[in-house]
Amino acid sequence: TEDAPSAASDVYKRQVMYHLYRVGLDGGEPEAFTGGTDWSRTGPQFSDNGKKLYCEINPANEFVYNLSAVGRFDWPESGGLGELTVITEGFDRSVNDIEISENGRTVYLTAADAGRTRIYRLSSNGGNVTALNPESRGVYGGLQLAGRNLVARWESSAVPAEIVRVDRHGNNTALSSFNTERVKGLDRPAFREFWFESSKGRRIHSWLALPPGFDENRKYPLVLQIHGGPFSSSMDAGHVRWDATLLAAPGYVVLMTDYTGSVGYGQQFSRNIQGDPLKTPGEELIEAANAAIAQFPFIDGSRQAATGASYGGHLINWLQVTTTNFKTLVGHAGLVDLEGQYSSSDTIFHREIMNGGPAWGDSPVWREQSPATYAGNFSTPIMLTIGEKDFRVPVNQTIAAWSYVQRMQVPGRLLVFHDANHWIMKGAEAKYFWEEVHAWLGKYLQD
Repeated sequence: TEDAPSAASDVYKRQVMYHLYRVGLDGGEPEAFTGGTDWSRTGPQFSDNGKKLYCEINPANEFVYNLSAVGRFDWPESGGLGELTVITEGFDRSVNDIEISENGRTVYLTAADAGRTRIYRLSSNGGNVTALNPESRGVYGGLQLAGRNLVARWESSAVPAEIVRVDRHGNNTALSSFNTERVKGLDRPAFREFWFESSKGRRIHSWLALPPGFDENRKYPLVLQIHGGPFSSSMDAGHVRWDATLLAAPGYVVLMTDYTGSVGYGQQFSRNIQGDPLKTPGEELIEAANAAIAQFPFIDGSRQAATGASYGGHLINWLQVTTTNFKTLVGHAGLVDLEGQYSSSDTIFHREIMNGGPAWGDSPVWREQSPATYAGNFSTPIMLTIGEKDFRVPVNQTIAAWSYVQRMQVPGRLLVFHDANHWIMKGAEAKYFWEEVHAWLGKYLQD
């Protein structure tokens, strides 16, 4: 429903707002020219004639998730602002990369949609938002107008990122070849996709990444790759920090499911995670695996593993205490205790909104959907990894999970990267991480 948990009704008033500022060309103190607690405003840009100011706007309210939209102000010569007009009203996707045409009549933007990022256009006066190519694959980013041409970065699960020119029909012409030679000769099958209806009646989207040398007549272990966020999604593209193609390389089929809370499926689908941070997403991951096994005969359902990082790591610990479907688990930067992360993370206000109030209140979510509550169920072999400089999911959460692993005498491995933050980004450390992940999975999944 559209109703948010009542216990969180006033928490949103405490969030940090973003406003627009101006400063003279000769310097001086920046002066705010927007204010209030109703909307955050970011990414301002003028129309060519300087009479309109556009920006990305995001409302502040009692919901843990809101769509970002395009706002437009009149810009009088006096430098003041006119009334805010939301020109993407009714567009059920979050907007990015706003660009205004030279004549000021058309607004171009990008938005996530069912595991892709597409390019859209609409009149600068508002109205219908239409995709240049509603069937496009891959991910667009960094959209810009160059004269009458649209230019962007584009990539897909089978094609590395390059700069492309996009025509009015949404067709690409490559302008660069920075990565094309680097991946030449690599076997990178495009992701396959499927949908299923969950036990709660929700349509759930998934991708499958296939291994190199894929043979339709063979049987492959299934490895879940659970995305973070949760207000994110598994995209039809590579990922520098947690790549499905690399995960599939030893001979696995990798399943990426956009569980409840994911973006690109409308505002309500994302909001449905409010008050239900782990239980329903965890159930949907199991249901997605079952649906994939039933639909694709090349998946060996007797050999399953699950991996995830950040919010995906939270869900790994939840799967640890709620199912024995998996032969092994790999979790990076995952919480094991809702209150423990809340009280030590670098960003916390939205966690109160998510869980129905503060940890000391009367919301049962803090205990009922915290993996630590069920630590006595730890039984699946697990590898845990963390960056010691992680302030989003501090190292104490992984150490706590490791304590439960040891207490329950579960086979496990702990890797702490002393120079890493929320992600393992240094080349040598990333290489070591992937070697360890493949070795750990191979121990439990290979014939």
